[in-house]
Amino acid sequence: MGLGAGLGAAILSRCGGAELVASGAASDGGTTATDGGTTADCVLDPTTTKGPYWVDERLNRSDIRSDANGIASPNPRPGLPLTLEFAVSAYASGVCAPLQGAQVDIWHCDASGTYSDVQGSTAGQNFLRGYQVTDASGVARFTTVYPGWYSGRAVHIHVKVRLFDASNNTTTEATTQVFFDDTITDTVYKNVSPYSARSTRDTRNSADNIYGNQTVLLLSLSGDPASGFTGTIPLGVRVGQVNPG
Repeated sequence: MGLGAGLGAAILSRCGGAELVASGAASDGGTTATDGGTTADCVLDPTTTKGPYWVDERLNRSDIRSDANGIASPNPRPGLPLTLEFAVSAYASGVCAPLQGAQVDIWHCDASGTYSDVQGSTAGQNFLRGYQVTDASGVARFTTVYPGWYSGRAVHIHVKVRLFDASNNTTTEATTQVFFDDTITDTVYKNVSPYSARSTRDTRNSADNIYGNQTVLLLSLSGDPASGFTGTIPLGVRVGQVNPG
């Protein structure tokens, strides 16, 4: 269940958004970056494993809640609404600049801890999977539901950022997972259906061997358990490097 390889070679960066003040000027309008700094606008993140449930569905859609093939039941998948915004930047020579035209794939389990398109259980279904292409500001947006949990893993969403050449060959690939504040998850799982019908989850962030206490992988969440949440995170990619995860 995604417990394979741990933290890998770093090709993914975390870049500060436009609201941050750059610590130095950049001629292309980007913000400066420092590897491992705590006050910099861009911090190098570790890449993580894609896990066993990656499927290249090639589903271009922003709302990923439904099974497009109409097999899954219920359809769409129930859960607390979650809007995701990934601000993707190209990271080079200590500078982050918005990356337009990058394909951002996400996939995660439903409220019951189940992934789609798993042989023997949900084969042929594609709920909670899809991609968007970043806009001129480097942003990709999704509508989904708050993920559930499964044994041995903290609550997470998988993310893959890719660029392709004219022949559709992958020229850049960065793979990671993003995580949720445990306190917020506790509130959702206790008070919101269908999460509240399940037993207590067995793995928090501190015990997850993929998260590895990398707080830069935490989504910034706003909202509430009544209406839903918006999660945002700034990600930077070293263009030209390939790490499939």
